[in-house]
Amino acid sequence: MEMFFLLIMAATVDAQIRLIGPSQCSGRVEFFYNGVWGTVCDDGWDLTDAAVVCRQMGCGPAVSAPPLAYFGAGTEQIWLDDVICTGSESDLSQCTHNGYGVHNCGHTEDAGVICAEIRLSGPSVCSGRVEVIHDGVWGTICDNGWDLTDAAVVCRQMGCGQAMSAPPLAYFGAGTEQIWLDDVSCTGSESDLSQCTHNGYGVHNCGHDEDAGVICSEIRLTGPELCSGRVEVLHDGVWGTVCDNGWDMTDAGVVCRQLGCGSALTAPPQAYFGAGTGQIWLDYVACTGSESDLLQCTHSGYGINSCVHGNDASVTCGDLTFKKVVKMKFLTPPSLDLNDPAVQEDLLQQLSQKLKDQGVDGEVKLSWRKLPG
Repeated sequence: MEMFFLLIMAATVDAQIRLIGPSQCSGRVEFFYNGVWGTVCDDGWDLTDAAVVCRQMGCGPAVSAPPLAYFGAGTEQIWLDDVICTGSESDLSQCTHNGYGVHNCGHTEDAGVICAEIRLSGPSVCSGRVEVIHDGVWGTICDNGWDLTDAAVVCRQMGCGQAMSAPPLAYFGAGTEQIWLDDVSCTGSESDLSQCTHNGYGVHNCGHDEDAGVICSEIRLTGPELCSGRVEVLHDGVWGTVCDNGWDMTDAGVVCRQLGCGSALTAPPQAYFGAGTGQIWLDYVACTGSESDLLQCTHSGYGINSCVHGNDASVTCGDLTFKKVVKMKFLTPPSLDLNDPAVQEDLLQQLSQKLKDQGVDGEVKLSWRKLPG
């Protein structure tokens, strides 16, 4: 009796990747397949694809996805082309592509990534305990001397909005491994925390109960001033705009308050500060005015909109000031010279005090005109 066995072999892809470049978290993307390293073509290559690579490499968030052999051209196989990731993948091989070795590229189109060598362990991508990678190991930062200037460098490096606070004392929980940095001192102009002065990697006198944190805004204004511009929000590591459908002063007020920019002065629609170029994240935003964050307001859902960038919403924020002209009649003794500067100053102080007693504060200016009669 003859017996036949059907042998089924399941081939699995060795999805190892590496970055050829100046650091362990920046370089030309190379993919290992069938025992051979090869590159990735930059057709369709974007920040979402780069984010998958950065996560797979154990680095921080994707900062950019440079095309055109930014980190130099490879010399061997080109393995992937037209890569499309959703951003949720844990491995680049899970993204769609044309097939291994199927491409229409040359090595002048090799794709690269720049990943942050810093990350935030906390409730969001822009808030948490600060950790840096050194010699392939993640570690924390001691809070000795840690301040808002240092936090601002972290927020900028992470691609987040402005630094809102720099909480010390393991505000986001204590780390468990290496403490890499202590006595960090930034000027505020650095693009990378590693450019700030510190005691040296691993040189510290701290425990993890002193781990430093940051809270960065996940909203920003792109315009001529810090507190005026096109409204942009961060979602899935990508900045996008807000559509002006239903956009009003109540919504603008939430943005201004969230950014610490005072009150909303205007809520201009129709790309008043110029049109954005990427994702449109929010539409039909409706705030009650009590929210501390724009993302607490109702909206139609991330990426669900019927807009173009010509409808981008904006705000101008500032301090509300007003000027009031008051005519006053003074019944004064004939001996009182109202043209005397000392008399005018005395009356100004008396009037200012009366206004303050009635709940009015601010600068009060007096000018005098003698009426006939």
